[in-house]
Amino acid sequence: MRADLLGCSVDVLTMAETVERARVAMRDRGRLQHVALNVAKFVNMRSDRILRSDVMGSDVIGIDGMGIVLALRLFGIPVKERVAGIDLFWEILTVCARDGFRPFLLGATPDVLSRAADVIVAHFPSIRLAGLTDGYFRPDLEAQVVEQIIKSKADCLFIAMPTPRKERFLSAYRDRLDVPFIMGVGGSLDVIAGYVRRAPPIMQSMGLEWLYRVYQEPRRMWWRYVKTNTLFAGILIRGILDQYSVGLRWLSRSG
Repeated sequence: MRADLLGCSVDVLTMAETVERARVAMRDRGRLQHVALNVAKFVNMRSDRILRSDVMGSDVIGIDGMGIVLALRLFGIPVKERVAGIDLFWEILTVCARDGFRPFLLGATPDVLSRAADVIVAHFPSIRLAGLTDGYFRPDLEAQVVEQIIKSKADCLFIAMPTPRKERFLSAYRDRLDVPFIMGVGGSLDVIAGYVRRAPPIMQSMGLEWLYRVYQEPRRMWWRYVKTNTLFAGILIRGILDQYSVGLRWLSRSG
C-alpha cells in the first residue's frame, strides 16, 4: 500500500513483501529501484531537489527509520513493521545466494568494500558477486564504471555512495545500467565489514539508533541528528496543526 506522509509517498510494506518484490524484479528482469526513507532523508529532500527527485521517482519507498514509522502511525496510517535498509540488504543477499542472482557492490572505500565482500562470501558460500567497485573513482572514470556494471549483467546493484553523489549517479545512468533491482545501502558495508557497530536491538526498537551513532561519533554526528530531528518534529507539528485547522473548518461548515 502506498501512503502519503505530508507530501512524501511511502510504501507500507513488510520485510517479506519488499523482498518478494525484489525477487520478482530480478527473476523477470524488470527494473525496480528501492529507496530507504529515514528522518534525515525526509527532512533533507524538502530542500534538495535532486534528492527529492530520487526518492519520489523510486519504485519502492521503504520505511527505514522508526521516526517514519511513528509519524505514519501518528497520522493514522497502520504500519506493521519497519524495514531497515541494512536488514533488507542482507535478506536480498540471502535470496541471491539461494536463487543464483548476482549482486554488484558499488561504493565505500576500497578497504571497507573488500572486507565486506569477504564477509558476504564467507556467510553465503554459494553467492556469486557480479562485481565490486569502490566509491572513490575519479569523475573521468565514471563512464568506465558504468560500462563495468552493464557488462557484469548483474541482477542487483547495491550502492554505498553518499548523498547527493548516489542520486546524481542514478539520475544520469539508471536507465543505461540494465540492472533489475537497484538499492542504496548507505553505510551498510561499513557495518558488515565490522568498522561500524549497529545499535543494540533494544535501541533499534525504540528508534534510538541515531543516539547510538552520536555515541560512537559524537563530533561528526551530534549536530546532524539534533538538526534533522528538530526539523522533523517541527514538520510533524505543522502537519498536525494543519489537519486540526482543516477539521475545524469542516465542522464549522457542517454545523
